[in-house]
Amino acid sequence: MAKATKPAKVKAADRIKPGAKLKVAKAAKKKVALPLPGGIKVKAAKPPKRIRKMEARVLRPLIVAPTGANAMMLDQLWQTVEQRRLAGDIVSSHSARLMARGTAKVAQKFGEEAVECVIEATLGNRDATVLESADVLYHLMVIWVDAGIRPEEVWAELARRQGISGIAEKAARPAGIIRAAGTSKLP
Repeated sequence: MAKATKPAKVKAADRIKPGAKLKVAKAAKKKVALPLPGGIKVKAAKPPKRIRKMEARVLRPLIVAPTGANAMMLDQLWQTVEQRRLAGDIVSSHSARLMARGTAKVAQKFGEEAVECVIEATLGNRDATVLESADVLYHLMVIWVDAGIRPEEVWAELARRQGISGIAEKAARPAGIIRAAGTSKLP
């Protein structure tokens, strides 16, 4: 059996007081560059590839779509989906077929597209995010048509909220809504 050793005595000056911040010399933290012989140039460190890719994606200029593409497309898309619903041609219309399967299926499909959009955005795939965003907007229009919501109703709500702080709007919600939701974490 090994002999237990006694702990060394620590001087009062060397003890660290609980909660005290340790002071480290600034020079110890700083990397010191040694002088190089004359004429030798140092190549600057290149950022990691993932950082370069992210910067290229974020700093890429916004490419505006061809002429004729603007927010009015949403009103036109809603009208097309509404026409397909009224026609009820489930053989040749994806919109009509989707709505014929019921509101739960319409909502499920919207959720799937929203998740795909979030995944692409999280991965930093800009072009794929654009494509998935178009899918999300299309399926949102299908939800609106299925629920009998006209775009003007949503635009009016957005106009009503314009200039209102999201924080102030959340604070003004009735307590009953928060109790019914069963959470205080409403957006």
